[in-house]
Amino acid sequence: MRQIILDTETTGLNPRTGDRIIEIGCVELLNRRLTGNNLHFYVNPERDSDPGALAVHGLTTEFLSDKPKFAEVANEILDFIAGADLIIHNAPFDIGFLDAELGLLGKPGLLKHCGEVIDTLVQAKQMFPGKRNSLDALCDRFGISNAHRTLHGALLDSELLAEVYLAMTRGQESLVIDMSSATETAGEVSTPRVKFDTLSLPVIAASVDELSAHEALLDGLDKAVKGTSVWRTQPMPAEDFAETTQNT
Repeated sequence: MRQIILDTETTGLNPRTGDRIIEIGCVELLNRRLTGNNLHFYVNPERDSDPGALAVHGLTTEFLSDKPKFAEVANEILDFIAGADLIIHNAPFDIGFLDAELGLLGKPGLLKHCGEVIDTLVQAKQMFPGKRNSLDALCDRFGISNAHRTLHGALLDSELLAEVYLAMTRGQESLVIDMSSATETAGEVSTPRVKFDTLSLPVIAASVDELSAHEALLDGLDKAVKGTSVWRTQPMPAEDFAETTQNT
């Protein structure tokens, strides 16, 4: 299973008013393992960033002026994500910007090039309703160090989000990835199977004291209901009871 954690930085908040992508970072997961095969571009947006956005990412117009335009890296991005599931925090934001950039190039929207889109913000809100679910908050919650994150960066945020996603969904791998005897072949994970009919399972019978305590409890129930409790409607045959007490 191939998954791509994706993040973008932009000149502002709204592609409909001309804001553009200035950075894109993609981190590859293969069968829930980081491969190190990542993709990262700074992009020349051909415009200035809004002051608020600049304070978040710190990527100045001067720094981006000699970087490739989106049209120059679009095909490489699409080839990298082709057919993979995308993992994005607040997916509508990033998808909206990517769709706008692709639209300017006359290309189909992002969802035509990838598999499923997993929004970790939606997942986090379901797991932690009423709590802060920003990337920083989730890093704190799962004990993932983001001390080196003074400004937002697409590649760094993708790497952090990969760790957060794996932590959020760790229950999915507990029976597969974490098993030391699991083997991977041709992209698939196989696990050993156990034949239960070959197992010798111990049968632990109740002791005499435990059986006496049980009878005393039933006596109390009979007294409480002024009759025979439901637990004595089908009492154990005397011979079975005797055999049980002899074997303990």
